[in-house]
Amino acid sequence: MDRMFVGVDISKDTFSAAGLDAEGNECFSGFYSMDSDGFCKFLEIVTAHCQDRQKVLVGMESTGCYHINLFSFLTSQGIPAVVINPLLIANFAKRSLRKTKTDKKDARTIAKFLRENGEEISQLSISQDLQDLRDLARERESLSHLISATKVEIKRVLRAIFPELESIADIYTRVMLRFLQVYPSARLVKAAKPKVLAQALRQPYVGHKLTFSAEDILRAAQSSVATASPGKEIILKGKIATLLHLQERMDEMTKLLTDLCKATRVEDLKTLRSIKGVGAKTGVPFLAEMGSVENFSSPKKLIAFAGMDPSVCQSGKYIGKSKPKRCIKRAISTTSFPRKRESRQKSWIPGQARNDGC
Repeated sequence: MDRMFVGVDISKDTFSAAGLDAEGNECFSGFYSMDSDGFCKFLEIVTAHCQDRQKVLVGMESTGCYHINLFSFLTSQGIPAVVINPLLIANFAKRSLRKTKTDKKDARTIAKFLRENGEEISQLSISQDLQDLRDLARERESLSHLISATKVEIKRVLRAIFPELESIADIYTRVMLRFLQVYPSARLVKAAKPKVLAQALRQPYVGHKLTFSAEDILRAAQSSVATASPGKEIILKGKIATLLHLQERMDEMTKLLTDLCKATRVEDLKTLRSIKGVGAKTGVPFLAEMGSVENFSSPKKLIAFAGMDPSVCQSGKYIGKSKPKRCIKRAISTTSFPRKRESRQKSWIPGQARNDGC
């Protein structure tokens, strides 16, 4: 057999597979369990139909975490495998007028997609270091969302038990978060002595002078329209403790990311940081998602991979405006792409680029 294209549709406990030859004839189809026995049976059926493993191409949709183990198993056995964007498979499936959707049909659809687009599909090389970098970057992004959501919850509770405090101080600074853990409401502030409040604001890690005083907070509490709610006070203390923990985790994750990137991608990070307005917190996640620059033959392909292509809106006589993401182009311009137009490369020198606020 010259080539065999195998489509795999993965779920939590099982996966369906279908194999097609170069002419589009079905070689096999079946269901397998997502464990070592299922993986071995799948490998046996694949090698039985195509003994040369390099002539097999297995494709699977990106399914969060479910596809990772099967993908790793196949590549360790010398079988080429690719992870495909589900949007490509969904658009490809629309070519059929039949609306039937089953796991077997989905696996066959993936196999057909591989057969028609196998030459254009290339799997980006991912080392373990790069995978760790990517996992850490995504964990940091998840922490960022959790921090934002927790801040919203803190503000929501505080508006009920001490709404005037927001106009006096930034409630998300460490000194105010520590203060609110002790005095989470206007009711408790009014009951405290001014000297004790001043002591609570005098923290050793405050690196700048506060623009407000304990007297300002006390006056706001005395004239507050807040609701007396011991239950909300307990809730606020818990949310502040959660926020402080998440911020510590964020700082730890940022340090781990930066250290790992400096150990593996120091030159690329240096290039990105030469752009005005781009620091480690922006550059490291970009490098983590980009992977190896050798996977892209031109800046345009990397921009398309990042989903930053300028959108075009045109209908009839109407032509909408579209602007390219210049900061993304500058970020990748000095990497080792095989360029044909040297004049364009010179116009992208990061040291001469102005800050577009990206």
